[in-house]
Amino acid sequence: MIEPFLGTWKLVSSENFEEYLKQLGMNAAARNLAGLAKPRISISANGDEVNIKTESSFKNTEISFKLGEEFEEITADNRKVKSIITLTSGSMIHVQKWLGKETTIKRQIVDGKMVVEYSMNKTVSTRIYEKV
Repeated sequence: MIEPFLGTWKLVSSENFEEYLKQLGMNAAARNLAGLAKPRISISANGDEVNIKTESSFKNTEISFKLGEEFEEITADNRKVKSIITLTSGSMIHVQKWLGKETTIKRQIVDGKMVVEYSMNKTVSTRIYEKV
C-alpha cells in the first residue's frame, strides 16, 4: 500500500501553514523562513523500512521507520517527538507526540498528487505536492 507514495514530490500549493506552525510554537522568524521554503520530499522503501527525506532551504530532515512502530524523530523545527506512522484506508497517518502535545500529518494520493494535511488544536493546513 506504500507504493503510491514512493518517489520525489515538490510543493505546489500551501494553505494555512503559518497558522499551523504557530500552533507548534514556532517563533515568527522561523515561521517566515519555513513558509517561504518549497520542500522536495523523497519517499522510498527498502523491505519493510520506509524512508522520508525532506529537503528545503529551511532545513533538511530524514526519517526511517517501520509502519506501525514508534520511533524518535527530531523535527525540522527541532522538536524531539515520539512518532508513529500507519497506513489507514490508503492514507499515511503520521502522529507526533511531545510534552503532552500531539499533531497529525495525513498524507494521501488524490488524482496523482500527494495531499498533506497538518492538524493540531483544530488548526488544519493543507499542502499539495506533485511528482517530480
